[in-house]
Amino acid sequence: MGIFKIFSGEKKEHLDKGLEKTKTSLFSKISKTVIGKSKVDDEVLDNLEEVLVTSDVGVETTLRIIERIERRVASDKFLGTNELNQILKEETGALLQENSTDDYTDFSIPDEKKPYIIMVVGVNGVGKTTTIGKLAYQFKKSGKNVLMGAADTFRAAAVDQLSIWADRVSVPIVTHMMGTDPASVAYDTVAKAISSNADVVIIDTAGRLHNKTNLMNELSKIRKVIQKLVPDGPDEVLLILDASTGQNAFEQAKQFTAATEVNAIALTKLDGTAKGGVVLGISDQFKVPVKYIGIGERMEDLQVFNRMEFVDSLFNQ
Repeated sequence: MGIFKIFSGEKKEHLDKGLEKTKTSLFSKISKTVIGKSKVDDEVLDNLEEVLVTSDVGVETTLRIIERIERRVASDKFLGTNELNQILKEETGALLQENSTDDYTDFSIPDEKKPYIIMVVGVNGVGKTTTIGKLAYQFKKSGKNVLMGAADTFRAAAVDQLSIWADRVSVPIVTHMMGTDPASVAYDTVAKAISSNADVVIIDTAGRLHNKTNLMNELSKIRKVIQKLVPDGPDEVLLILDASTGQNAFEQAKQFTAATEVNAIALTKLDGTAKGGVVLGISDQFKVPVKYIGIGERMEDLQVFNRMEFVDSLFNQ
């Protein structure tokens, strides 16, 4: 179908390796759907639908993929089960291409935005602090002056963990005492960024507010104090989701995108799970682009998400 190019290089190899558990699980399930079958028929499609749903692709995205394959079967008259994997790759890739306009190639920021302010949101335990550290590393590696802000002041460990990452990547950090108003930390972080001519500001926020109203109020307050210094800030509200939680990641995405103006998503822990299909569903269903994926423990293992590379890695045998 002409939508795939040849991907190569160390980054792609890491992606292939990071998706190994998901890929092994997916191919095992697909293999069982075609036993004794020579062509793609209704029974194979019904079984494939179940495979995709149980692989955490999500019901809506699964139905869209199955519909596309059904049209393909009808137009091509005969499709052998040995072609199923290639068809699945092509139709999934085409679906993601149609439903999203964003693709990212590197850890770059708009030249006209300085400082570029990233407010990071997400529940505790999803890899928020680690992702912030890896992001800081990648931006610094690309030549940017980076500043962190530890605005999750409800949890002492959050400030300590972020400070450790700041030391690891040699990036300055703004911290206040535990219990300090998070918005004041955000304000001081942006003020310091302006005075120190920083290129990128990454601000952590609380991950354990108990309901949507509290969440919205707290994040809205942080946004407002940032806008006192940078009227159109923050530039990015980055939602961190743990891919290994499968359908819970969908639910968190729904809650956070309803509660605040999320405009980018990072999916972490893909290397440790067989639930990587969740990336396809979230990339397809939400109007918010998946921007980053985490596929390992190393600082280099946070990658910019490219839909076609991801689909190619997932469905290539």
